[in-house]
Amino acid sequence: MRFVVAMTGASGAVYGISILRELAALGVETHLVVSRAARYIIRQETGLDPDEVSRQATCAYGEDDFDADIASGSFRHDGMVIVPCSMKTLAGVAHGYAENLTQRAADVTIKERRRLVLVPRETPLSPIHLENMLKLARIGVTIMPPVPAFYLRPRNVEELVLFTTARVLDQLGVEHDLAGRWGEKFRFLGSLTSRHP
Repeated sequence: MRFVVAMTGASGAVYGISILRELAALGVETHLVVSRAARYIIRQETGLDPDEVSRQATCAYGEDDFDADIASGSFRHDGMVIVPCSMKTLAGVAHGYAENLTQRAADVTIKERRRLVLVPRETPLSPIHLENMLKLARIGVTIMPPVPAFYLRPRNVEELVLFTTARVLDQLGVEHDLAGRWGEKFRFLGSLTSRHP
């Protein structure tokens, strides 16, 4: 499998990092774009070096690299996730305003009718945000805010992050063993640290 992953300038860098790590652990090919704002947020929220995060991907591109493979609809992949997705990015995608590589890659993902999952991180949501989300949802884009599930009785923040990671992987059609499912005994099969030292 092959996926495009983009991280933009909203809070929640840990979600993008978690998804990238899990895909790498599963041997999935990933093509990553990290915006300049996301690089800043990675440092602020996690203390990690953004270049170290980028090395988790199979290929990484700058946000202005319009020569990148993922800028073309002829580049085949199994889907794209923007996580976290800023409201600026969401608006650009909703209106076909491909001013950077993330928005262009999302634009071609839509036109080629491939899976696109957006993980927006904002609250409260304005009518403009909601209208943009509805516009995208109506054409088949998955809008998936990172909403925690407390019925799993998470023991820490890492398990809350893993829940969202598992749900995103489900939406992308990726088999994983991160958590039990409904009808099974709920459990997490490890934390971010234990899975990825």
